[in-house]
Amino acid sequence: MKKILLICTVLILSKGNLFAQSSGYHLAESFHIKSNGWWDYIAVNKNKLYVSHGTQVNILNKNNGDSIGVIPDTKGVHGIAFVNTLNKGYTSNGGADNVTVFDLSNDKVLGEIPTGKDPDAIFYDDYSKKIITCNGRDASLSVIDPSTDKVVGTIALSGKPETAVSDGAGKVFVNIENKSAISEIDITHLKVITTWPIAPGESPSGLSIDRQTKRLFAGCDNKMLIVLNAENGKIVSTPAIGNGCDGTAFDPELKYVYSSNGDGTLTVIKEISKDKFIVLENVPTKRGARTMTIDPETHTAYLPTADFGATVAGQRRPPMIPGSFQVLVVKKK
Repeated sequence: MKKILLICTVLILSKGNLFAQSSGYHLAESFHIKSNGWWDYIAVNKNKLYVSHGTQVNILNKNNGDSIGVIPDTKGVHGIAFVNTLNKGYTSNGGADNVTVFDLSNDKVLGEIPTGKDPDAIFYDDYSKKIITCNGRDASLSVIDPSTDKVVGTIALSGKPETAVSDGAGKVFVNIENKSAISEIDITHLKVITTWPIAPGESPSGLSIDRQTKRLFAGCDNKMLIVLNAENGKIVSTPAIGNGCDGTAFDPELKYVYSSNGDGTLTVIKEISKDKFIVLENVPTKRGARTMTIDPETHTAYLPTADFGATVAGQRRPPMIPGSFQVLVVKKK
């Protein structure tokens, strides 16, 4: 009997240690960018980091933070997307209602493409071979053919789109922020198939996907990650995240889901199975680090933020200290 009890105790403790493990992530360093301006998304492509920043995109060496170049005149820039087969990059310029096209080899601007109003998130759908922008002020998606750099379609939505992802098989999913919902899009026929409510999640912003398990990860304002079955719209899990999420990411090799939170944490969640998710930890970052990208090659997370002064009455945000803009580099040990 004592032997049986001992074995059971060891098994219980082992199981407890498994689920109490840390993610191994830590804030390793910061890359400083001296220019001023607010920011939104950040993206990694090969050995380069592309950082939206005011009216330009700063390009850094992802390994040491050295400045490589700048994409200028991107008024109110939000996001960056890449079509490596055509050697082109694209920025969504919310303040100009257009997209800037640039050459990935030399950062030279190739042209501009008019879109819907306030293009926010932008991404390349590898199934349709199209660039897609989420247009915040006119509740639509603009669909761009990168071979011609022309808008080939506009998809009307039921509310404000925040972020979109593709399943790589003809479906695009987009957060409808002001409706607390996710819409499923048929990208071949450029139409909405259905819209799923995601209550108890509220105001989804960041969105990512595990294409293998067909699970969507929507970061919500009420400190909750909604895990949604992308085949039927059913909510399968609601792990807790930090406050002020504006970005999520998924690492298919590690099976980690990440939520970047403006409260100064990076929530790391382990996908145990397609319907089971466990929060490993909330890694300390810095206040304001609400968006992120994950490098699939190194598993390193990059999060833009700045240092802030005291909150001023009547202002939505505290003032950013000039010259303090930076990219946090969060590495796995």
